[in-house]
Amino acid sequence: MITNQLDSIFNSFGWTNVQHSSLTSGLINHTWKIKADQGEFILQRINTQVFNHPEWIDDNIGMIAQYLQQHTPHYLFTTPVANRNNLRLIIDNELAYRAFIFIPDTITLTVVDHPIQAKEAAAQFASFTKVLIHFPIDQLHITLPNFHQLDLRYQQFEKAIQNNNTDRLGHCKTLIESLKDNVSIVQQFKDYISNPDAHKRVMHHDTKISNILFDSKGKGLCVIDLDTVMPGYLFSDIGDILRTYISPVSEEEKNLDKIEVRKEILSAIYEGYIGTIKDSITAFEMDHFYLGGEILIYMQSLRFITDYLQNDIYYGKKYPDHNLVRALNQDRLLQLFQEAIR
Repeated sequence: MITNQLDSIFNSFGWTNVQHSSLTSGLINHTWKIKADQGEFILQRINTQVFNHPEWIDDNIGMIAQYLQQHTPHYLFTTPVANRNNLRLIIDNELAYRAFIFIPDTITLTVVDHPIQAKEAAAQFASFTKVLIHFPIDQLHITLPNFHQLDLRYQQFEKAIQNNNTDRLGHCKTLIESLKDNVSIVQQFKDYISNPDAHKRVMHHDTKISNILFDSKGKGLCVIDLDTVMPGYLFSDIGDILRTYISPVSEEEKNLDKIEVRKEILSAIYEGYIGTIKDSITAFEMDHFYLGGEILIYMQSLRFITDYLQNDIYYGKKYPDHNLVRALNQDRLLQLFQEAIR
C-alpha cells in the first residue's frame, strides 16, 4: 500500500494524523497533497531515472533561494521545507522525496484558454530569469545535460533513421522529409548560441502552464517545479511557452485539423515575456524571440520521431504509433507557427 511506503517520509517530517491524496503521476514526478496536524503540504517523489542526481536539484534550489533572500526578499519562491533532521531532500529505499508548504487559495492550470493566462504565465517565467540576471550561473548543476541541444537531437534523429525499425520507417517517410526540409533551424540554433549577445542565464526549461501558480483571481504568483532550472538561453523558456500555449490542443491530438496558432495568445506571450524582461536582455535576444518557438517545436517533433524509430524506448506509448502521432502533431504546429510569424 502507498500509505505504508510513505509512512517513513511522514515520520521524518514529524507529521501526525496525515491525510494524503494523489495529485499527479506522470513521467517525471509523483505528487501528493498532504493534510496533517502541522499544516498542509505538497509532497513530491523525484523520478531518479530521469534525474540521476536529485541532490543537484536540491543544491540548485537552495542556492537560488539564498540568493533571492539576499537580493530580492519580496520575490515569491517555493523552497522545500526541512524535515526533523534538517534535510530538504529525503532519500528512502533509493527514492528521493521533498515537501513544500501548500500555498492556500491558489490554482494551477493544465491548458491555456485565454490570452490573460498566457500573458501572466509568460511574465512570471520572464520575471524568474530577470530577478536572477546577476546570479553566478556557473554554480548551478546541469540537472539534464544537453536537454535543449538541437544539433544533438538532429544527430540522434539521423542515427535513428540509419538504425531504424524498417516497418516503422515506411510509415513516416513524408514526415522525415518534412523534418529534413527544416534542417536550417539547426544552423540557426548554432548561430544563436555562438552569438556573443546571446547570454547564458538562469532558465526554467519546463515552462508549461501547469508550472505557474495562480491566485484565485487568475493573477500569476510564481513559478513552480524547479527540477530543470539550470543555465541556458532565453530561447528555451520562450520556445517552450510558445510550443505549449499557442494551440488549443496538445501534442497528443490525433486530428491535425484541430491544431492552430491562436494569434491573440501569440501576442499575449510576447507582451507578457518581453514586457517584463526587455530592459535586462540584449537587442539580439529580443529580435530572435520567435526563433525560440521554431527551435522547441522542431526539436520536439525530432525527439518523438526518433523515439518512434527506436521502438518507443524513451517516451513510451499508449497505443500503436503514439509517438508518430505526436511527431506529426508537432511538425504540423511548426508549419503553422512559421506561417504565423513570417
